[in-house]
Amino acid sequence: MADNLLELEREALDAYSEVVTAVAERLLPSVASLRVQRSFRGRPADGAGSAVAITPDGFLLTSAHVVGSGPGGSASFADGRELAYELVGADPLSDLAVVRARGSDLPPAQLGDADRLRVGQLVVAIGNPLGFSGSVTAGVVSALGRSLPTRAGSQVRLVENVIQTDAALNPGNSGGALADARGRVVGINTAVAGVGLGLAVPINSTTARILSQLMSQGRVRRAYLGIAGGRRPLPPPVADRLRQRAGIEVLEVVAGSPAEQAGLRPGDLIVEVGGQRVEGAGDLQRLMVAAAIGEPLSLQLLRGGQQVSLEAVPVELR
Repeated sequence: MADNLLELEREALDAYSEVVTAVAERLLPSVASLRVQRSFRGRPADGAGSAVAITPDGFLLTSAHVVGSGPGGSASFADGRELAYELVGADPLSDLAVVRARGSDLPPAQLGDADRLRVGQLVVAIGNPLGFSGSVTAGVVSALGRSLPTRAGSQVRLVENVIQTDAALNPGNSGGALADARGRVVGINTAVAGVGLGLAVPINSTTARILSQLMSQGRVRRAYLGIAGGRRPLPPPVADRLRQRAGIEVLEVVAGSPAEQAGLRPGDLIVEVGGQRVEGAGDLQRLMVAAAIGEPLSLQLLRGGQQVSLEAVPVELR
């Protein structure tokens, strides 16, 4: 009996190792180590991070906080190439940025869909932590739908719908790939939140539109409400009455934001925005487009068991 259990454990370990090895072999050529040219208080200051090739002709995806507003730097690949790159565009709200390396025939990574991830699913992180290029770690999806506060100057911005993983991340992993078991990039590693806790920006239909705008226009023009929130199931009687399963629980309201001016409070449960049902942060993000800037937006929410109607006027995120 004991021998059979040991054999089963070996087979499970071998299968796990085979998956991680296959993902690493597929993605390592696509992940670059970035050296970033910056200035700090008027003086040159180099930074570092990771990036993922997404087109053969030099477009790389990374984290906005890695590249900042610096003009460029260099990208080193596993095949020994070191290519100069220039910043194409950055979007602090999603913490995503696109740079373009001066090279061709790069091996692009395949982008996946984080909306299909499930808690407990195997993920593999590839990046360049602490200066060690081509590092691979693995873990599971610990949670979905997290919010990550970020700061740009004096403004607090909130990255929504973040993936939480226990794959080991360290400084330098930011901008690197978080991949599923098939080697598809489902997230861009963005932060180390504590021991055994890493966060990644999801790759899905919302971020695909962000990437398209960054590549074509160099910026993303978007509306801003100023809340941090996550999906929360509705009580069964309310779910039956509204004919939806969940809403967006408001966890934080940014001071001075349109959400605060409209009267939103932590604990509110938003169920409808602009006449459309919302069940998670991704639903709200899809509505925060350029056309919503400056236009009154109706909000339906639950507060203390009562349905409340509010109106907010989103501003342009700057």
